[in-house]
Amino acid sequence: PRPPNTPPPRLCCLSKSCDNEEYTKLIRALCNEGEVHLIMVDDGKELGAWCGMCSLDEEGEVKKAVRCSCAVITDFGEETHALSVLLDYLKKQAEN
Repeated sequence: PRPPNTPPPRLCCLSKSCDNEEYTKLIRALCNEGEVHLIMVDDGKELGAWCGMCSLDEEGEVKKAVRCSCAVITDFGEETHALSVLLDYLKKQAEN
């Protein structure tokens, strides 16, 4: 069960480079059980950068990122075109 006052997960991002097979199976099973969309990300450092676990250079480019195996989004924030594209992608993925 989820801790009290915790919003439900809307999306889970799991790194393909996670080297713990049992952890990966657990995350997949929890997503299936909770009907949470799952997106596989090629690299854990890329996922870490998406989560802000990185340092940036003067131009705003990622210069060092911490590896992350899994990230869960509970609130998509404001309605944007990018969010619409993501939700369309998730809808099409669920239909397949």
